[in-house]
Amino acid sequence: MVVGATSGIGRAVAEALADRGDEVGVTGRRTALLEALVQSLPSPSHGRAFDVCQADARAQLQALFDEMGGVDLVVVCAGTGFTNPTVDWSLDRDTLETNVVGFAAMCNVAWHHFVQRGGGHLVGISSVLAVRGMRSASYAASKAFVSHFLAGLRCRAVTDRHAITVTDIKPGFVRTAMAKADDAFWMASPEVAARQIVEAIEARRSHAYVTRRWRVIAWLLKAAPEWLIARL
Repeated sequence: MVVGATSGIGRAVAEALADRGDEVGVTGRRTALLEALVQSLPSPSHGRAFDVCQADARAQLQALFDEMGGVDLVVVCAGTGFTNPTVDWSLDRDTLETNVVGFAAMCNVAWHHFVQRGGGHLVGISSVLAVRGMRSASYAASKAFVSHFLAGLRCRAVTDRHAITVTDIKPGFVRTAMAKADDAFWMASPEVAARQIVEAIEARRSHAYVTRRWRVIAWLLKAAPEWLIARL
């Protein structure tokens, strides 16, 4: 199951999973794009159009699980973000509602599904910016929530002895609609990002940077003084 699959990383991950022969469920806000994706996937596929922020989003996801007879893997890709130089509250609110509340809602459904099923694999798409507060304040903070939320669920799985793997994916720059420049530093294509994400899933890793060299940038961001971060 790929939540948020109509474009960018989510679409590329859905296509990569279908290419390896998986039966795939996909969700997204844009009905036409979702229907076109379902028709294009080479393996059996299912789709349901909804926004992770809408009131019945949890019920919609559960209904898709039921339609498929249960799922073993859920990748939550739905997310948004803005540079927001004027600190516009409407943009901050949209970011937090999608990346925090919507993300947690989807993970909650997946978690309870896996507990009842006896195991499964939950994957969340965070960001390299999760490691440090940045000028895109709400986006970086929301992705820090994603990473910490996934870490908490990973601890819960160990404590309660659930056979649930939880993977935190931290991409750097990926060429998507959210990216602000095609020639940004170390920009990867969605297909390259998806390939490395699927590799991390197959290896059942707890954390993965995409592409892998962004691990170095994450280390530098953590180590840098705040005055330097403010000038980047």
